[in-house]
Amino acid sequence: MLCGTLSLISSRHSNFFGDFCRKGERCQDFADALIVFGGLVAIHILVLLFTAWSVDFRCFVQYSKVKDIYHADACKVTPSKFSGSKEIVPLHFRRSLAGSSSPPSDSEIYFDFRKQCFIFSKERKTFYKLPYPSKEPFGYYFKNTGHGTEAKVAVATEKWGRNVFEYPQPTFQKLMKEHCMEPFFVFQVFCVGLWCLDEYWYYSLFTLFMLFLFESTMAKAQLKTLTELRRVRVDAQTLMVHRCGRWVELPGTELLPGDVVSIGRSSGQNGEDKSVPADMLILAGSVIVNEAILTGESTPQWKVSISGRGVEEKLSAKRDKSHLLFGGTKILQHTPDKSSHLKTPNGGCLAIVLRTGFETSQGKLMRTILFSTERVTANSWESGLFILFLVIFAIIAAGYVLKKGLEDPTRSRYKLFLSCSLIVTSVIPPELPMELSIAVNTSLIALARRGIFCTEPFRIPFAGKVDICCFDKTGTLTSDDMEFRGVVGLTDSLDLQSDMTNVPARTLEILAACHALVFVDNKLVGDPLEKAALKGVDWTYTSDEKAMPKKGGGQSVQIVQRHHFASHLKRMSVIVRVQEEFFAFVKGAPETLQDRLTDLPSSYVDTYKKYTRQGSRVLALAYKRLPDMAVSEARSLERDLVEVGLTFSGFAVFNCPIRADSASVLFELRGASHDLVMITGDQALTACYVASQVHIISKTTLILSPARNGNGFEWISPDETDIIPYSEKEVEALSCSYDLCIGGDCLEMLQQTNAVLQVIPFVKVFARVAPEQKELIMTTFKTVGRMTLMCGDGTNDVGALKQAHVGVALLNAVPPAQSGDSSSSQSSKSKTKPVNPKKPKSGLELNGESKTISRLDPSAPSGSNRHIAAAEKHKQKLKQLMDEMNEEGDGRSAPIVKLGDASMASPFTAKHASVAPTTDIIRQGRSTLVTTLQMFKILGLNCLATAYVLSVMYLDGVKLGDVQATISGIFTAAFFLFISHARPLQTLSAARPHPNIFCAYVLLSLLGQFAVHILFLISSVNEASKYMPEECIEPDSDFHPNLVNTVSYMVNMMIQVATFAVNYMGHPFNKSIPENKPFMYALLAAVGFFTIVTSDMFRDLNDWLKLVPLPKALRDKLMIGALLMFSTCYLWERLLRWAFPGRMPGWKKRQPEVTATLQKKDL
Repeated sequence: MLCGTLSLISSRHSNFFGDFCRKGERCQDFADALIVFGGLVAIHILVLLFTAWSVDFRCFVQYSKVKDIYHADACKVTPSKFSGSKEIVPLHFRRSLAGSSSPPSDSEIYFDFRKQCFIFSKERKTFYKLPYPSKEPFGYYFKNTGHGTEAKVAVATEKWGRNVFEYPQPTFQKLMKEHCMEPFFVFQVFCVGLWCLDEYWYYSLFTLFMLFLFESTMAKAQLKTLTELRRVRVDAQTLMVHRCGRWVELPGTELLPGDVVSIGRSSGQNGEDKSVPADMLILAGSVIVNEAILTGESTPQWKVSISGRGVEEKLSAKRDKSHLLFGGTKILQHTPDKSSHLKTPNGGCLAIVLRTGFETSQGKLMRTILFSTERVTANSWESGLFILFLVIFAIIAAGYVLKKGLEDPTRSRYKLFLSCSLIVTSVIPPELPMELSIAVNTSLIALARRGIFCTEPFRIPFAGKVDICCFDKTGTLTSDDMEFRGVVGLTDSLDLQSDMTNVPARTLEILAACHALVFVDNKLVGDPLEKAALKGVDWTYTSDEKAMPKKGGGQSVQIVQRHHFASHLKRMSVIVRVQEEFFAFVKGAPETLQDRLTDLPSSYVDTYKKYTRQGSRVLALAYKRLPDMAVSEARSLERDLVEVGLTFSGFAVFNCPIRADSASVLFELRGASHDLVMITGDQALTACYVASQVHIISKTTLILSPARNGNGFEWISPDETDIIPYSEKEVEALSCSYDLCIGGDCLEMLQQTNAVLQVIPFVKVFARVAPEQKELIMTTFKTVGRMTLMCGDGTNDVGALKQAHVGVALLNAVPPAQSGDSSSSQSSKSKTKPVNPKKPKSGLELNGESKTISRLDPSAPSGSNRHIAAAEKHKQKLKQLMDEMNEEGDGRSAPIVKLGDASMASPFTAKHASVAPTTDIIRQGRSTLVTTLQMFKILGLNCLATAYVLSVMYLDGVKLGDVQATISGIFTAAFFLFISHARPLQTLSAARPHPNIFCAYVLLSLLGQFAVHILFLISSVNEASKYMPEECIEPDSDFHPNLVNTVSYMVNMMIQVATFAVNYMGHPFNKSIPENKPFMYALLAAVGFFTIVTSDMFRDLNDWLKLVPLPKALRDKLMIGALLMFSTCYLWERLLRWAFPGRMPGWKKRQPEVTATLQKKDL
């Protein structure tokens, strides 16, 4: 419709003028018609492009909204923030899966979005995710025998599809087309066209060359990433599957949710273990599995069957991890259960498939890598606002030119409109998208070299804004290596008994048998604490699940049944047989077992508190004699019956050494204006002791606990000398004098009394918290406006790591790997050898290439081909820029993150058994923030100056030559490139970067420097005009060298160099200008170049640049003026940095407001 209407208007316009115009005006009419026709073509092209750029615009143009979904054929999907952009997806209709005879209104409506299927619910009138059988009651799984008929198999296949990772491989041509359709690229091509119309041929053509070269490099890098991801596939192994009442062999790719399978350890022809093909629930048997590739858990995990679970109880993926096998993990050992209702034919464990394809744990991680990495620029919404501010300024300047130009009837309208277009487009330089993304990707590459990988690059700038760092304790701040100290609590004495010969036999039996240790390939693996206990009591454990003393005298203990440790229960138990008697051995948190003992010793609480105050980990031990029964009866005993009515058997005390660098890293973080918090599942007194050792707490500590009189709660110091009644209104005031600690039971109380927001933000240590409570703590911090970092080992911390702005999972299982020559200085310090390091293209070869280029420079032609020589220099500069991008992976695309590098636990994965990566991530985040901020300041000043030059000075006929513009472009590109590659300092500073572009510091800095620049420019041009008063400059004439043009070009370039030098943000975040060698050399080269040009030392060079000789008096004034301009801008910038330093976010002001708002909602 739009096309037809505009065409009709166009034809009427020409008919009207054709009837009434005189012959002399025909040429003018033809020119006007051409302009109108060109405008129509431009509008049509823009409409076409906007349908590719904007999903909303495409909906407006190509689709109409309907109320009845049965009349729709497409759906607009808007993902949550940072999960990608909107998309239009086709709706699919299929007959109800129950049969094909249903009427059209009963058809199932669904769409596929990013490898997930969404189905329309007629009852709720909305779409929901395709359900998988992963949240059913345990009774459903007990009865399940797989798909009973071929019809059910066909329905399941149609519903869930094959168990594969299908991702189409796009061609280079298709990717290149997508890149060339991007808004910035089209805008840049449009700008190049405008410069061509103004006869800047060499500058325009080589800008275009740079764009195509850069976009092709981008497309090539993206193709490489997608090719790498396509290599990840479901292992081609054959499994026994129970279908249609019999066992059949099927490949892993044919598995369907609901299939009952026989699963066990399987290896390929090369001896490498095959991975689990889908997410499964173990129905019978037990499995030892390595989950390091997904969760980072270094200890192999014991997975057990669901036998013994309540029939009505529903499966929970978070709570029941001990029954689940995740896709992509590797089985190290399996033990079948021959007593199950369904016997496996090959001795495997019986399991039911829950999720397949992209819905498995491995598939979810792949989707994260594929679809969550689109935004790779810092401050994206602020970038848009800042550019809008510059465009408004440019429109004002263009309006001024248009008004003045229309007042002069002799001015060419074509040249006038062209100059107005150039002014508006000049505010966005061609390098902008490249430079903004380089700032983020330089950080990504630097982190990858240090063994830290990121699946969500948009979080890099968040790391620079972090103001509170939260840490797990066990396995994060403390090492996994436990030391068994001894046993206490068996007598009235509070002294530790470290001589095991004086410890009762029953206590030794509990320590030796109540564990989840297992043999894998003749090696004992499991929890380090349990291995330390076994070693400490000097017992041995055999592969047939029998514990016995190494020295004679004791009785062997045969394990019959295990009830594994659960974080929500805080205990574990085993049923054992000693000779012919059955016992239940239990161990767990002292406060948990306290209520389950039949006879509680009087010194029970005092004993365990004494050792937890010293930072030791204390476990309560207990046992229960069971009546005579058969082994099968013992195995079927319910857990709740086993773990009550216990007899106390002492406390086991363990030392958990703090990692060597934990204290120094946290001290650095604290000194860098960060609040520190510990979130742990350990006991409060132990947590407080460790927190005091690693600088998390420094004042007297108060722990919130139930009041001794039974009424309410009270704050108690670890030594119980200070007792203060609890009041939620006094928590903030209390936090000024004390460091506060609360436990998981108190968190439940806070939730019930709606006091979460009044208390949690002021607490330093959280103890005995469940994984769900860790998540609550992180969301509370975020609600009150804090920028959060969470560092954990990726097991119980998954929810908190995902909730934090910056989540860092430590993969202890994999040693850190360095890649690339530029990290040789780091790898030389590291004692850990990389795992299968790739051999990258050596830095020497790349440097050799650039040296060859520089040697080719002098052979450039001279004389009449000087324009081509300038173009060659520009081309070589761009090639060097591209070489550097290729050397570092790519300029705008992030380094490839593979499944072995990433963890499903969090956006950042560090291959270190240390908290040191947190400082690396924060340093790179701060560096990205300040680099982006300085880029916008420089961009703003350059654009304001350019808009002024192209408007006010253009009216006076002042223009730039083609070669001059090319040289200017080369310097700008080089400066931007070198500042974006600035390296952060090794130590974190107490000063904080400004988190936002729009702040008093930035605006005052821009306005002050712009005023100085304009004053210098106007005074210099006016001074030059005095030396050529008689010469008349035609505004629309071609470029001719003259004194005013020469001075304005020199002043412009001086301002440009001064802008980069003054606004460079070095210490305390990045390396200073002398330390950033490439940038310093570029500045010195620019200063040297302008000194030579201004002094007219080489006349041939000035002739080539179309610069006329300067009178000596003018030259001296110019040099003095440049020095004054630089000094004034430098002093103004330093004054503002001192007056407006970065500050901690004012979350304490926001906290009462958020609390009041939520209370109003509750009312």
